[in-house]
Amino acid sequence: MGATTAQAAAGTDLLGATDLPEVAPVPAETEAAGLADLPEIDDPAAVAPKDARELTRMFFGRLAALEEGTHEYQYVRNTLVEINLSLVRYAAARFRSRGDEMEDIVQVGTIGLIKAIDRFDLEREVEFTTLAIPYITGEIKRFFRDTTWDVRVPRRLQELRVDLARATERLTTDLGRSPKVAELAEHLGISEEEVLEGQVAANGYNASSLDATFGDDEDDGSLADFIGEADAEMDLVENLHALKPALGVLDDRERHILELRFGQEMTQSEIGKELGVSQMHVSRLLSRCLTKLRTAMLTEE
Repeated sequence: MGATTAQAAAGTDLLGATDLPEVAPVPAETEAAGLADLPEIDDPAAVAPKDARELTRMFFGRLAALEEGTHEYQYVRNTLVEINLSLVRYAAARFRSRGDEMEDIVQVGTIGLIKAIDRFDLEREVEFTTLAIPYITGEIKRFFRDTTWDVRVPRRLQELRVDLARATERLTTDLGRSPKVAELAEHLGISEEEVLEGQVAANGYNASSLDATFGDDEDDGSLADFIGEADAEMDLVENLHALKPALGVLDDRERHILELRFGQEMTQSEIGKELGVSQMHVSRLLSRCLTKLRTAMLTEE
């Protein structure tokens, strides 16, 4: 549906404007519905901001008199959306450095515009932009906060990432090089530790799969092939996992001796003093414990 403009098709000068874009005829169904005095334009982008403000008030006045859910109500509401899309583009331009498609940001901002239209009250005698811009900006910020972070981080760090991005862009232009941590901290009025924390948190904005390849060829190595390595400690984990059920063959005293020897890393002499026995006796006890464990583990296999 085309957006509306400043003059009626019949030529009635509603706003006293003489330099508006050429007006298209009012659709037959709209005229029949009693909206013949509302103007229409083929190219909403051609409506100047001043004219858009006047048209917005005109259409809000008519919207308040219509019954919600009717064809006439929907026509006027859609027209309000179309002639105010410039507000969405204006607000979306602030987020162009985020790396997302501008069209996606505009679509999200349009949701905020629609919410503002549904909540605007003409009787309060305030400009529609006063309500619309916060709604549009808030919707876009909510979109970035809730959907674009691959790793969830606190809102404070999400906002810090944005501040750092803007500060980095500005300082890079001023200095002719990438700014240092100390320069970013001074520019933002925060500590260097906070800058580093924000930079680390920014890594959670976009994440790459470990299975991603470096080229278009499926035979190219994946990221995991270059950063992954065998962990020697994994063998220890597997051994401990296999040993755990075998400990059930030992009595409490034998398990206590194993804890002293391998958990607390006490010598046999120290264990003997702890238990009140000789070092030789401790050696025999340990040997017996280990033999039981070996037998239990071999039996399980």
